[in-house]
Amino acid sequence: MVAGTLGAALALSLAACGGGSDGGGSSDTVEVVYNRSTDNNNRFMDEYLQNVKAEFEEANPGKKVKLTPITAPQGDYYSKVQLMLRSPRTAPDLVYEDTFLINSDIESGYLTPLDDYLGDWPDWSKFVDTAKAAARAQDGKTYGVPDGTDTRGLWYNKRLFEKAGLPVPWEPKNWDEVLDAARTVKKKLPGVIPMHVYTGKGPGEAASMQGFEMLLYGTGDGTGLYDDERDKWVVGSQGFLDSLEFLDTVFEEELGPPREQALDPNVETSVATQWLPEDKLAIDLDGSWMGNKWIKTGAKPWPQWSQVLGQAAMPTQEGQAPGKVSMSGGWTWAIPAKSNNADLAFEFIKSLQTQKNAVDYNIRSANIAVRQDVASDPAYLKSMPGVEFFTGLVKYTKYRPALPAYPQVSTAIQEAMEAVTTGQADPAKAQRTYDETVKSVTDGAVTGG
Repeated sequence: MVAGTLGAALALSLAACGGGSDGGGSSDTVEVVYNRSTDNNNRFMDEYLQNVKAEFEEANPGKKVKLTPITAPQGDYYSKVQLMLRSPRTAPDLVYEDTFLINSDIESGYLTPLDDYLGDWPDWSKFVDTAKAAARAQDGKTYGVPDGTDTRGLWYNKRLFEKAGLPVPWEPKNWDEVLDAARTVKKKLPGVIPMHVYTGKGPGEAASMQGFEMLLYGTGDGTGLYDDERDKWVVGSQGFLDSLEFLDTVFEEELGPPREQALDPNVETSVATQWLPEDKLAIDLDGSWMGNKWIKTGAKPWPQWSQVLGQAAMPTQEGQAPGKVSMSGGWTWAIPAKSNNADLAFEFIKSLQTQKNAVDYNIRSANIAVRQDVASDPAYLKSMPGVEFFTGLVKYTKYRPALPAYPQVSTAIQEAMEAVTTGQADPAKAQRTYDETVKSVTDGAVTGG
């Protein structure tokens, strides 16, 4: 009864946000579902899609595009979309899909392979191979068309660094130098948050990816989360333990924000609209897209941000080669398996990904381009301070394991981080719990400890 009630409640919430089709759909209408920002002033996706919709409908008389935004944090968006994809009655024709969910949704039978469409689309050859791989499943087929990627690094407040006597520009060579800078800020600038690292279940995938994995893949442990040679998930690694110990140091020494704020599901909004613009945070481990928050149409217009903030690469643990680390992800446009209008949906994808529209999107979103012609476009290259820096991190970047079990592994990472952040478990105990969870969700397909 409880399960039925919860399912009914979620179905009602989908209806309230406008999700779902009428059961039969129309051969002349393509319904597009996407995640609308929870920041009311940051609606670049709305504006972009409205522009492409108008262009598409003008070029295709009689055809219509129905835009169905879901206003929710990313974790809730994922849950709502997966519920929609289960039924022909609620499945849209096109869905905005995070690359880390593709394989789990494929395994559930929710998505349509696009290879037949892509083979007849000349522009597909202009996409970089790494972006194509992010949307390719274990079966070798491609299930999404990426619209951009991203990299991650350290954002730091130059005004605060100068007040604290820290060097500008700042180029930390190892984890100790990052922590020492945070300790200096704490000592010299009371009231300023020295460093922010996403952590725990509240921030969700942000904690796993730009928090924990930015540490793990810089440990030199060799295998990260997954051992490709053995086709097994890694447990008991020293790098995993060291990453939790770094996090433990941040919170035990009070180098991060108060725990309740760090674990808040809306902490990303606090970072972008309060802590950084108001000189309350000195160092933020975050993504290449942050500048998008501060442009004139962003969530927190901040004309001075490019003069106030600097960017530094996240160093490897001991400064070992290659010396820097980044993580990349990105989103794709995917066609649900139960779409009523797949052909028209792919035509709309092609409109979304003309060179002109792709340039427009990457400028609006502050994404890293995935088309070669867009990456060399003068307007893109001049679009945002820092775009050259973050594009330069692509050669150091790592990707999450694009495997069906990854979402469950990611949740286990968040639980381990939260246990350490709150002090409920020391790093060693949190790692043991993580290891047991991974063994369970992967049916024992693990290697190591």
